[in-house]
Amino acid sequence: MDLQSLTLLVEIIDSGNLSQAARKLKMTRANVSYHLSQLEKSVGVQLVKRTTRRVEPTEVGLRLYEHGRNIHNEMLAARETITSLGQELRGRVGISVPSGYGQIVVSDWLIEFKRLYPGIVLDVLFENRADNLRDEVDIAIRVMQEPPLSVVARSLGDVRYVACASRDYAAQHGLPQTLMELRASPLITAGVMGRQLRLAAYQGLERQEVTLEPTIISEHFPFLRQGILASLGVGLVPDYVVQDKVATGEVLTTLHDYRLSIFGTHMYLLYLPNRHQTRAVRTCIDFLLAKARGEAQPTA
Repeated sequence: MDLQSLTLLVEIIDSGNLSQAARKLKMTRANVSYHLSQLEKSVGVQLVKRTTRRVEPTEVGLRLYEHGRNIHNEMLAARETITSLGQELRGRVGISVPSGYGQIVVSDWLIEFKRLYPGIVLDVLFENRADNLRDEVDIAIRVMQEPPLSVVARSLGDVRYVACASRDYAAQHGLPQTLMELRASPLITAGVMGRQLRLAAYQGLERQEVTLEPTIISEHFPFLRQGILASLGVGLVPDYVVQDKVATGEVLTTLHDYRLSIFGTHMYLLYLPNRHQTRAVRTCIDFLLAKARGEAQPTA
C-alpha cells in the first residue's frame, strides 16, 4: 500500500461513487475500479461495498480512509506552509449563506474581511439550499433546529422572528393580537417553493402551529422589508430585517408573548470535519465567529 492508493480510497469515499471520483482524479472509471481492486487485493479485505449508484466503506475501509484523510490533510498543510512563507495570507474561501441573513448581516462582515485580507478570494453563494456543504463550499451558514451529525456546527446565535408592521399600517388596520388574527392578516414573509408554510409559536412550554397564506412571499429579504415599510401588510421576518426601523419607531412589533419560528430558531456555521482547512478558511471561520459574538477585529 502506498500514498497514491490511500489518496484514491479517500477520493472514492468522499465522492460516494466511482464516476465522481474518476472525474476528480482525472481518470477513467474503469481505471479507478481497477486500482481499487488492486488495493483490496493488497490488504486482503474488502474496503468498500459497491452498488449501482454508491459506494459505502466497510469497517476496515473506514479506518483506512481516516488514516488517508489525515495524511492528505497534513501534506496539504505542509505545502501551504512552504508556499506562504513571507507572503500575505492568500487562498480561496467558498461560503454559502442564507439569502436574507447573508444580504443584511453577513455581507458587511465579508466586505470587512476582504479589506483585512485582500489576498483571499471570496466565492460567496446567497442561497437557501437544504444540502449544506459541497465541493466548492468550505463554510455554510444555515438557520435550523438541529445541525446534521455529519458536520461540525458552531453557534452563531439565536434567530428571533418578529410579527411587525409599519406605523402607518398599524394606525389604519391595527396590529394582530392573536395567532388567528395574524393568520388572517395580509402577511409578508419568506417561503420555500412547493412547501406549505407553517409558523411555530412557543409560549412557555406550549407549542402551537399555524398554517400561513402570505400575500407577499420572497427569499429576497430586502424586498420583504420594502413591503413592510410600504404598509402592504404584517411582516413575519427575523428581527435583523427591521431592527433599525423598530429602534426609530417606524416599525411596530406585536405578539411579544410568543417565540415565533418558521425555518428554525438557531443560526449555525457549518464545515466538514474531515476536509482540509487552509489558513484562509480557518481565518475566515474565526473572523465570522468573532463577528457573531460582537468581538473587535484586527486592523490589518
